[in-house]
Amino acid sequence: MSILDSFRIDGHVAVVTGSGKGIGRGIAIALAEAGANVVVAARRQADIDEVVGVIRAAGGRAIAVQTDVNEPGAIERLADAAVNEFGKLTIWVNNHGGNRDGKLIPLNEYEEAEMEWMLHFNFVTAWKGAKEAANRMPPGSSIINITSGAGMNAAPRTGAYGAAKAAMNNMTQTLAVELAAKRIRVNGVAPGPVPTEIFMKTFPLDAAGLAAMGERLAVGRLGTPEDIAACVLWLVSPAGSWVTGQTIAVNGGHVPGSMAVRHEENK
Repeated sequence: MSILDSFRIDGHVAVVTGSGKGIGRGIAIALAEAGANVVVAARRQADIDEVVGVIRAAGGRAIAVQTDVNEPGAIERLADAAVNEFGKLTIWVNNHGGNRDGKLIPLNEYEEAEMEWMLHFNFVTAWKGAKEAANRMPPGSSIINITSGAGMNAAPRTGAYGAAKAAMNNMTQTLAVELAAKRIRVNGVAPGPVPTEIFMKTFPLDAAGLAAMGERLAVGRLGTPEDIAACVLWLVSPAGSWVTGQTIAVNGGHVPGSMAVRHEENK
C-alpha cells in the first residue's frame, strides 16, 4: 500500500454533526471523497440535503438526518440512523458548536442560564455524541472533537465557549485512554479563524477586514473548511493510526499574541 492509499477510508461509516455549512460541510464532503459513507447531520434540512447532493453527484453515499443536538434523544437517534442505514458506525465527528446569536460577553456578565446553555451545547452534547458512538463502534474506529484555540488560551468575551472547548480537549485525552482497550482512537482538531457563517455573525468583517486578519497569521491568510477537513481525514485514516489523545491546532500559525503582529512576506 502506498502512502497515498493510507489516506483512503473505504468501507467506513461517518457521522458529522453540524455538517450543513462551513467546516462540517467540508469535513463531510472530504470523508466521502476518501471513500466513507457519510451521515450528514444539522438542524436545517435544506443545508444537509445540499451536502448530500454534492456527495452523491460525485459518486459517494450519504444520507441527511435532520438533528438538533440539544433535543433529548436526538444524538441517540442519529447514531442509530447510521447503523440502520449503513450497517455500522466507525467515525464520529463532533463538529457542532458556537455561541448564540453572535454574542460577545465577558465572563462576569453571563447570566447563569446562558452559561448553562453554552456549556450544554458546546460540551455536554459532544460528550453524548462520543458516548453514543463509542457504544456502537467496532475496533479500529475514531472519534474526532472539533474544538478551538479558545479552549487552549485566554478567550476574552468568548470565555464560556472557551471553557466548553477546554473541557472537550480534556475529554479527548481521557476518552483516548479509556477507549484504548476497544481500539477506538480519539483526537481533537482546534481550528483557527475560518470565516464560516457563525464566525461572520460574531465578527462581521468586510472583505478588507478579513484579509487584514489573515495577514496577521504566520501563513498570511485565514483558514478554509478544507484546511480543517484535511487534518480530520488524516486522523481517521490509516495514515493517522498511531495518533490518539491529541488536539491538533490547525490555525495558520496563530499563537497567543501573534494576531497583533502583521504578517510580512519573506524578501
